Amino acid sequence: MGILELSGFLGLILLALSIWALIHIVQSNASTGGKVIWVLLILFLPLLGFLAWLLFGPRKAV
Repeated sequence: MGILELSGFLGLILLALSIWALIHIVQSNASTGGKVIWVLLILFLPLLGFLAWLLFGPRKAV
């Protein structure tokens, strides 16, 4: 397996995780402005945005 196949696979995983995060952001109880900021962060900085959301992002109501 070459480096291109590996990077493509990791990119696909990152895409799936970003979509998962976006769904949870939209379903959270955060304000609309907060949701917009999180969505933009994930769209423009996928890896960093996802990690920041995972640690500090809004949580879905239980």
